[in-house]
Amino acid sequence: MTVPRDSGPSAVPAPPAAPALPMLGGRRSSYRERVADALRAALIAGELRPGEVYSAPTLAARFGVSATPVREAMLDLAKEGLVDAVPNKGFRVTDVSDRQLDEYTHVRALIEIPTVTALATTADPVSLEALRPAAREIVTAAVAGDLIAYVEADTRFHLGLLALAGNAHLVEVVRDLRGRARLYGLTALSASGRLLASAEEHLELLDALSTREEQAVREVMTRHLGHVRGLWASAPK
Repeated sequence: MTVPRDSGPSAVPAPPAAPALPMLGGRRSSYRERVADALRAALIAGELRPGEVYSAPTLAARFGVSATPVREAMLDLAKEGLVDAVPNKGFRVTDVSDRQLDEYTHVRALIEIPTVTALATTADPVSLEALRPAAREIVTAAVAGDLIAYVEADTRFHLGLLALAGNAHLVEVVRDLRGRARLYGLTALSASGRLLASAEEHLELLDALSTREEQAVREVMTRHLGHVRGLWASAPK
């Protein structure tokens, strides 16, 4: 979903191909939070590279917004440990070690696989179907090669699915873990056309949930989360 453009005198005109700012997770977000969500998605997808320093004006031009909300959003991301402030220059993207990614993925698997599997017997069919548009958006983003939109829709889908379990704290824990991930392999997968198969797993998962097939749900979730430290995680050389 596109964030309304700034209209004040400090606004920076958007370049023609500037990506839209998403709104994640079905929660109401302030403009600053939506900018942070877009930047976080760019970090996760590897479009903002580890070790690189980005200035607020540069990022503002890229996303078609003014520098002030970008600077504020980057300060929020710094508090989360996703970037480091570099005086008089901007923000350096922090690196994430393989061990850290392994640990994040392990915790996610412990939480998400049993939680989503249980939804096969407890989730309301209408609530499951309400997630299908997000699943289709993931496929559309994969076809278009829009990695920020892919990460945004993927986050919204999975957090929305977990929310059906009725545990808000669980959703926030997974939200934090997802924000710390790095999916550097998405670029190569998109370029090769293989990202579409991963995207379609979201529809496969919904179909299994809708038919109450617990074992199928578990198998899809296990395979899908395996991509986080497999196909999606290949670091740039």
